[in-house]
Amino acid sequence: MPLEPQNLDHERRIESLPVQSAGEKHWLELADGRMRYLKTGSGRALILLHGLLGYSFSWRFTIPVLAPHATVYAIDNLGAGFSPSSTTMDCSMRATAERLTQFLDALGIDSFDLLGTSHGGAVAMMAAAIDAERQHPRLRRLVLVAPVNPWSRHGKWLAPLLGSPWGSFLFRHTIGRWRFLDYLWLRRMFGDGSKIPPDSLEGYRLPVRENHVYRHGLRIVKTWTADLAALKEALPKIRDYPTLLLWGTRDRMVSFRSSEPLRRQFRDCRVVLFEGVGHLPYEESRDEFNKTLIQFIASA
Repeated sequence: MPLEPQNLDHERRIESLPVQSAGEKHWLELADGRMRYLKTGSGRALILLHGLLGYSFSWRFTIPVLAPHATVYAIDNLGAGFSPSSTTMDCSMRATAERLTQFLDALGIDSFDLLGTSHGGAVAMMAAAIDAERQHPRLRRLVLVAPVNPWSRHGKWLAPLLGSPWGSFLFRHTIGRWRFLDYLWLRRMFGDGSKIPPDSLEGYRLPVRENHVYRHGLRIVKTWTADLAALKEALPKIRDYPTLLLWGTRDRMVSFRSSEPLRRQFRDCRVVLFEGVGHLPYEESRDEFNKTLIQFIASA
């Protein structure tokens, strides 16, 4: 099907932006928008799911290391990164997980590992629950990096606050307009501010400017409490998937102390903590993160 002129113009503009990425760039038509994703490597498929306000750019230090061990797909969820979406799209965790299923179906992926971080980690767990309901499950293993979960106190008060009228106003202005606060938001993601990569600030700003992703973020937090309840109910379905939990001990967004009650939901789960590291270990402690991840991926 030929692209509409506005879609073609959007994609040309996006691909001309000075954003670092790894892998071939692709676009996939889904019911609620066109999904942008990166693909590289060979072997069994490994899907990478970013967090809230993140996108495929988040994995720029991880993808090249993974490529010799897996066929890597790093997606921009609809409404996030550079993937546009409809304004009426359901942004709940389950709906986002179901769009991942649509992605897998469209590309004919019948066996895969799944890595999700932060909100993407919660989506990954929900996607695993959906996969477990299939007659022939396709998912083999889970990697969860500081995943949003029912036992972390941070999101229980922060997300409803951001979903309130006053919180929405504050979020729109601090993320969407007041650029002088960008560094403060990013700094909270790191245990050590000196380890923020030089391209991170502009890299995460680009989708805010080009795709207004803060609007998508606001729609996500509005269903946060209900999503966490649904996730807790879904967890027994995924307890048999071999799982790796990765967490920084100075995570200000999702408490690393919630790793223990989450670990107990799985029969085979290994927890690795990165001392003094914040919410983005794949950027702040990339060598140690990549080494741990490769050991897990290559073990099967």
